Amino acid sequence: MHLTELNTECLLHLFSFLDKESRRCLSLSCRSLRRAYLEPGLWTLLRFGSPAELRRDNFVLGAALRHLAVCWHSSRVKVCNVEDWMKSSFQRDLCREHESLVSHFLQRVCHTCPNLMSLTLSGCGHITDSDVVGVLRSCSRLRRLRLENCSRVTDALLQAAALHGRSLEEVRVDFCRNVSRSGLQALREGRPDLVLGAERSAGMIPDTRPEDRPQVRRALQKVLLFV
Repeated sequence: MHLTELNTECLLHLFSFLDKESRRCLSLSCRSLRRAYLEPGLWTLLRFGSPAELRRDNFVLGAALRHLAVCWHSSRVKVCNVEDWMKSSFQRDLCREHESLVSHFLQRVCHTCPNLMSLTLSGCGHITDSDVVGVLRSCSRLRRLRLENCSRVTDALLQAAALHGRSLEEVRVDFCRNVSRSGLQALREGRPDLVLGAERSAGMIPDTRPEDRPQVRRALQKVLLFV
């Protein structure tokens, strides 16, 4: 039997063993395989290893998507997490190549994936509260939200989780330096049913505004005078 003679169910089972790029390549061979590739039921889970992968035309976003993860474990994440006003021109140029990729992708998710149940974002240093809040508002079935090393996420997201995350069962904000103890406590009090985790987040040094730096420097100078 030829591959193209298989029914849709068999083709989908075959595709399920392939990664995103292999699926795309196979789908280019004939129309029946292309139709199977475009079946929403094939794309219930999506994982991306870097923002650059979001540019590739090797996946399908749709209402069948249930689990989404964008996890970037790279030395370049450290550059992304540097406060904007402290970055050198070289660091800004590095970030400019990808800084809006995840945000734009999450906007697409808001419009096309209403049944999303879990979202994991790791090393996405350029996403903001509004990017994730948009997902909370659009994906009412979201049960698990896991954020790691997302430096621009603040207590505003925790407030939105309590307000808009009606189906949320678990929230993790690990190594997110702008999340505070008071923000975590407010979420615990507002949603005691949630499983809430925040490894190291409340104990990290939050961002400061440029105008606050001279005050900190003067305070340190005074301390040194008395040492």
